[in-house]
Parts: sequence; structure tokens; C-alpha cells
Amino acid sequence: MHEKHKPLAWVASVPKSPPLSHSARIESGYLLRLLQSGQSLSLPHSRPMPSIGKRCHELRIVDEDVTWRFFYRIDADCIVLIHWEQKKTRRTLKATIDLCKARLAAYDD
Repeated sequence: MHEKHKPLAWVASVPKSPPLSHSARIESGYLLRLLQSGQSLSLPHSRPMPSIGKRCHELRIVDEDVTWRFFYRIDADCIVLIHWEQKKTRRTLKATIDLCKARLAAYDD
């Protein structure tokens, strides 16, 4: 891996990969690689999630019949992947925000 690329770190146990289509898998890999190289992403791909915490964001991947949400935090030494789920509503559910906060609290301890 290139020296400037931050590694990806999952806060939960080994994640099951979401059932992305081939094109969505390529797009998510590309966008994650941009984050790893230090580039900032904005809408429509990513938006800040201050309701989860500082430096937290939601990465949106539009797939064939669903939109995926990947919640992440940008740390100095890595990109922390917190949670992923299907986007079913315009708003992020409180349960999802609480889950992300709890995972980050455990990760930071």
C-alpha cells in the first residue's frame, strides 16, 4: 500500500460484505480509496454526520435497486468503517445513530 494511504479499520467484528452489484462494488472501492488517499468527498457521494460524532460521514452508494449507506470516521491514522445498511428512508434512524455511537465509544476505549 502506498505510504500516504490510510488503512481501513472496521469497528465491529469481521464484517459481512453487503450484497453489492459488481458496478457498486467497484464504485465503493474507488470512493474508499479516495478517502484513504486523503481526498475529501461531498454530496452526492458523502455527507457529514455530526449526529454520530466529529469527523463522521455517510458514504452513499447507489446500486441497481437500492442505495447503500456506509458510515465512517476519518481519523489521523485510518478510515474507521462503523456500519453499513440499506438506505430505506431519507433520515437516518435513531437506532442506527445510537449503534454507530456505541461502536465508536467501544473502539475509542
